[in-house]
Amino acid sequence: MVRGPFTFLQMCCCWTRTMALPCILLKEEMLSSKSLCSCFSENAKEMRQLVPLQPPYPSNTDIYEIQRRVKEILNQCSNGICLSKLPYVYRETYREDLNTALLPQFENWPHICVTEKVCSGGLRDIFLYPAAKTQPLVKGVSSQEGSLQPPLVKQTVETKVDAPQEDFKQKIAAILLKYSNGLWANALPKVYEDTYKAPLPQDILKSLDALSDICSVDYISGNPKKAILYAKSKKHTDENQNVTDKTHANEVLVRPAEQHPTTIKHESQEEYSENMTVPPLIIPAETSPSVLVVELSSTNEVVVRYVGKDYSAAQELMEEQMKDWYGRNPSGLQIQSPKVGQVVAVPAVEDAWLRAQITSTDGNRIKVCYVDYGFSETIENTRVCKLAKQFYSLPFQASKCKLAGLEAFSDDPVMVKVVESQTCGKIFAVEILEKNDIPLVILYDTSGEDDININASCLKALCDKSLELRLQVDALYTNVRVTNVCSDGTLYCQVPSKGLTKLSEALQKLENYFHHKQVTEHSVSLPYCGKICLLNCKGKWARVEITSVHSSRALDVQFMDTGTVASVKVVELREIPPTFLREVIAIPPQATKCCLADLPLNIGMWTPDAVLWLRDTVLNCPDCSIKVVKLDDRIAHVYLFTPKSFPDPDHSINRRITNADLWKHQKDVFLSAFPGSSLPAKGETNLPETASSGAKKGFAPRAPEASSAGTALTMPPPLPLPKPQEQMDVFVTLACHPGYFVLQPWQEMHNLEVLMEEMLLYYGKADEGTTAVEKNKLYAAKVKNMWHRVLIRGMLANGLVSVYELDYGKHELVGIQNVKPLQDMFRKLPFQAITAQLAGTEGKQWSEEASVVFRNHVEKKALVAQVQAVIDGANPWERKAVVYLVDTSQPDTDIWIHDIMTQYCMEISKAN
Repeated sequence: MVRGPFTFLQMCCCWTRTMALPCILLKEEMLSSKSLCSCFSENAKEMRQLVPLQPPYPSNTDIYEIQRRVKEILNQCSNGICLSKLPYVYRETYREDLNTALLPQFENWPHICVTEKVCSGGLRDIFLYPAAKTQPLVKGVSSQEGSLQPPLVKQTVETKVDAPQEDFKQKIAAILLKYSNGLWANALPKVYEDTYKAPLPQDILKSLDALSDICSVDYISGNPKKAILYAKSKKHTDENQNVTDKTHANEVLVRPAEQHPTTIKHESQEEYSENMTVPPLIIPAETSPSVLVVELSSTNEVVVRYVGKDYSAAQELMEEQMKDWYGRNPSGLQIQSPKVGQVVAVPAVEDAWLRAQITSTDGNRIKVCYVDYGFSETIENTRVCKLAKQFYSLPFQASKCKLAGLEAFSDDPVMVKVVESQTCGKIFAVEILEKNDIPLVILYDTSGEDDININASCLKALCDKSLELRLQVDALYTNVRVTNVCSDGTLYCQVPSKGLTKLSEALQKLENYFHHKQVTEHSVSLPYCGKICLLNCKGKWARVEITSVHSSRALDVQFMDTGTVASVKVVELREIPPTFLREVIAIPPQATKCCLADLPLNIGMWTPDAVLWLRDTVLNCPDCSIKVVKLDDRIAHVYLFTPKSFPDPDHSINRRITNADLWKHQKDVFLSAFPGSSLPAKGETNLPETASSGAKKGFAPRAPEASSAGTALTMPPPLPLPKPQEQMDVFVTLACHPGYFVLQPWQEMHNLEVLMEEMLLYYGKADEGTTAVEKNKLYAAKVKNMWHRVLIRGMLANGLVSVYELDYGKHELVGIQNVKPLQDMFRKLPFQAITAQLAGTEGKQWSEEASVVFRNHVEKKALVAQVQAVIDGANPWERKAVVYLVDTSQPDTDIWIHDIMTQYCMEISKAN
């Protein structure tokens, strides 16, 4: 794919404040992201091939060249090498013998290596390690610095103590990650030896502060021999490493100008390496990270960049450091022979520098991929420079992902073009379904009021336009079938069309296919929102779209061709066989959303009587007719006729449903209702305030009144509570103030989740209709897409019902159409909500501020409750427990909540 210069410039503006792009990027077209893919996949292989064999040198090679070669060998052996083996490795690498007379001098070369004497099995040897990165040069030396006069031995010892080797640090850090509560320093050598089968250098324990970049050191009572080591997070370690590298870079730049030229070249080269590797990019741990979509050539390889502190912000900081580093570094850093796979630095406009990887060479021109942006271009090979070591630490920021649901059409030109037009250059929230090398994701546009599933939106591009139904105003359509009537009066219709005929043919093919195949072969293994699959309903296959995933077993679907919704088990869904996938996807949804003209729209829920009358009159009637009077973006305003009333407008469903008897509301028997019987207009908020919202003002909701609820049906057994002074693990679902909060027993939470999942599946398939409800009786009610066991507290005149959730202790208002009888199968588990008050604080009046303090300490948290007393009631939900609450989440201290509240009240009293 070819990307224009302005799009590329926009990409960078999203990620950096001041950095501009290379001039040539503004002049040449961007190349395909396939280059990026190849440079990623071939990175490790090519980097291993970039260790060149140097031509043999004459026997009079000076000491500086020998030191340089030794340093190269040690850089390849980061775990160290025996001094006795060095001559062999040197000869194999450089085809030249190493003068063994120099071996004793290695201990006196701290700028080249660090030595360690090791005794194992009665044998003594010396291990060589690369010089520490933080080893500074001795200032004030003259051109004689390169002579063979050895530094003091004391300097070598200090080097080993003050700068432990990176390999040891990494291994120690890995050990400490396994000990989240810390590890005694004196136990580290034994753990190290057991883990790596090698001794830990004792010098490391003599200066624990040298490990500060990988761990925290906690000295006990100020005794340096008694210390606990705690692992640092990876982010802190990386930040310390970046600081170290940057400091070292500055030291190189301030070396005296009078140094010997050979020394300058030697010390400059140590800041660069062709065989270093870049760490892999770690997918953010957050639930919905943000990404910027850069480009794509396939929906299976979409190039994105993560937005966040450790990603885009870290890259911005690195590029500022690169700008400073390469602006101050002396010349002569150009690469003489660029190699494929090599990671380099490329200058951009305004003195900025970008990381890139060479993907191909052609004479004096090379093709590079900008690994942090995902674009490629061809440039002169003289423009690339060596990349300093400190700029290898940040992972390449351009990565790839796969769009879920579009895999079968990944290379379809129409699909690729649609995805590109809707995503490139934009930032989206991401739902990561599978964390593979190329993660499977869903993109969401969250810029508007509703979140838009981009994957599902792009899939609609494959719909056959010739099969779309285009209604015309004032047109009359016969043989219409009403498939669904919603509680707000809207309805879904199937209108005879070419698309409906095509759908019938496709579903018949699927019926024949599954008749001769094992249906279980096409089970859905990974359900997600927006996925289109098949469901067998009443012996016939239907297309459904997943709208909500509740758990690994249960989810909500909408029938694409009838508009009805249902809760089903995951095992009931089937994948569309690949043979029929394109044909099935190409047929537009056949459910047309309509509303009755001349009736109020968007007034909320209709009365149950009106909804029930409309369903009984027109639902699934095959010979209805509609006349379209108005078309909106999402809905058609129609006159609806049954076969007996067609085509007389006075006998249309619109006129007949205006019968006043259908719109009379049931009088409120508990809470105050709206005056009169008229429907509330959209946006009116005259509803009485619920107790749950009042909780934030520091008072408790009124407890359900005593009643004989459930006497006619099976009552759940009472929830067993501990005896006084006994303890139980609890979860606080609601906290108003210390005088009123609600607990759940922790050990029963799984059973409650299973129960609610079964309720979801049962009531999700139940026939829609209204239920006659009575005050102080038990029912099932749908609250926020989940079904709860509730107690009816009252009915309002606008079709809402006040309910008390018996398992969560909350008060809610729900539509009467969302209330169903509570079946006996759901009455076996005891009601889980325990009303409670905090012991040790009785008789106090709680201000709003005190209630907030209490709520912040306990609500939505797992705590330990010590029961002081239990006050019985006539019904299980009327019991009240007086408990102490204890927060045991701290490793060393238990926090008693009543102590916090008592201390808070004392401080307020003193202040007043």
